[in-house]
Amino acid sequence: MFIKIRRDTLIILLLAFILILCGRLITYVAFASSDDINDGIPISGVIIKGNDIVPVDTIRYNVMQAGFRDGSVIYDDILKTSKREVSLQDAIQTAQEFATRSTVPGTSVQPITAADVQVDKNTGVVTVTVIEDFSSVELENKTKGVSG
Repeated sequence: MFIKIRRDTLIILLLAFILILCGRLITYVAFASSDDINDGIPISGVIIKGNDIVPVDTIRYNVMQAGFRDGSVIYDDILKTSKREVSLQDAIQTAQEFATRSTVPGTSVQPITAADVQVDKNTGVVTVTVIEDFSSVELENKTKGVSG
């Protein structure tokens, strides 16, 4: 059983098919021949490793203050934030300093003795590895003991 199609309808359908095919081909060729515009790599998140006592949110907040937050973009070796442009190495060093200044909430105790910040330039993930050492923390008791 054959479907009867008139010759002019068949010609219109073939022309439509050829136009769609040519449009797709032109789109692919235009995309392939366009200049590569580097929009940079956006910071996609901060991962914290190695902490036991200091909360992740505290460390993450301090690292974000160094510029590694949503909206920041990495262009080669430059970190562009909404307010400034800074060298990626300088931002990493600042993030390491800020991470070591993280305190236990409600105290002034800073147990983080070292921090290592790694930035993946392909994905925008910032990985912070911290080392907590309470043996080097100086604790002062500012309360008076009541003897009974």
